[in-house]
Amino acid sequence: MKIFISGIGGAGMAPLAEIAHQAGHAVIGSDKQDSSYVAYLREHGLSDIHIGQTTENITRMHAEAPIDWLVCSSAVTLENPGAPELRFAREHGIRISKRDELLNFILDEKKLDMIAIAGTHGKTTTVAMTVFLMQELNRPISYLLPAKTNFADMGKYDPESKYFIYEADEFDRNFLAFRPALSLISGVAYDHQEIFPTREDYRSAFREFIGQSAETFIWQNDFDDLSLSELERVRVLDANEPQIDRIKLIGHYNRMDAWLVANAVAEITGEPLDKLLEILERFPGLDRRMEQISDNLYSDYAHTPEKIIGAMSVAREMAAQTKQKLVVIYEPLTNQRQHYILDDYKGLFKGATKIYWVPSYLAREPKGLRIIPPAELITHLDDETREIAEPAAMDDDLKKKIDEHLRRGDLVVAMTGGGGNSLDAWLREKFS
Repeated sequence: MKIFISGIGGAGMAPLAEIAHQAGHAVIGSDKQDSSYVAYLREHGLSDIHIGQTTENITRMHAEAPIDWLVCSSAVTLENPGAPELRFAREHGIRISKRDELLNFILDEKKLDMIAIAGTHGKTTTVAMTVFLMQELNRPISYLLPAKTNFADMGKYDPESKYFIYEADEFDRNFLAFRPALSLISGVAYDHQEIFPTREDYRSAFREFIGQSAETFIWQNDFDDLSLSELERVRVLDANEPQIDRIKLIGHYNRMDAWLVANAVAEITGEPLDKLLEILERFPGLDRRMEQISDNLYSDYAHTPEKIIGAMSVAREMAAQTKQKLVVIYEPLTNQRQHYILDDYKGLFKGATKIYWVPSYLAREPKGLRIIPPAELITHLDDETREIAEPAAMDDDLKKKIDEHLRRGDLVVAMTGGGGNSLDAWLREKFS
């Protein structure tokens, strides 16, 4: 089957393209901009990727060999429902779907059971830990990992595997398309307000997802917040378990992710919990999660209150170990999200000695919504952190300030959720 993926360079779409390719399908696609994910796919044998999403390009690809299926990311349909590639597919009777339908097709075709990791925060780290642990146990596994690591490709189909590990994202209600054999809920807090107008809408979606899962591991506080009833197939974990903070990983939330993964994998493999935790203590991490860009300069994909809490817990431990001052550069992800989380910022950056706040990274923004500038967002910090925060721009002045902090030996952590043209990309260009 010939599959065309529109938005193939996305963090979720790129590994799906790789999996479909490994599963025996011809995969081609396009993206509006070049990226490291596109380069990664080309290096892994997917050479027919066009930059620019035009009628001319898909016409050529269809003429070379008919396209059977067009798969598009949620971003494509949200930003432009009348996009040229979608219009072409409709006019030529080509099947159109989002990624969930293709993935379900592959799961059915290859007879794979899904291990789904869902939650507002911690999903990607938890997926990566699960993949790492299963590999270290020499268990054949298939997976979709929307981040780069030094121990696994982003997507893999192993014909010997029983399970498929997947980050089941709640955005656009994607996770409700699946019926996992096992689900891990890494943590639940209100997010994606453009999809879920109220907090109860968000909770309801998670309840529905858990109801579709054959078995679920979840933290007690999330179990309570979702008002779940006691069920045999829901395993509740205590976040206050003393053994969690004895796990030799930096960051309390990383240790919680490891505990969640170890308990779930012990259930399906029968391996002793202590053995699994010992393996997870060797977990090497992944890109964009406290990833080192240069000496004392790190980048983290923290852009919601819960993710910032997790990133700050790691950063504070790192700074304490080395007795460094902690400097934070923060780039919010989406202006729309800022209108909902203003009052959540208060003490999030506690422990920093300086904060540089750059403009929000814009994505999927509704027309006419006022863009909140950094100076205004800073006013919502608590008194202590407001005094050390200042608006900034990605320019020579900010670079000079970062250079000076690095010269002094400070620990500089960027929290940035964007992709191309983001703070993360700017830092890599200036400091790698």
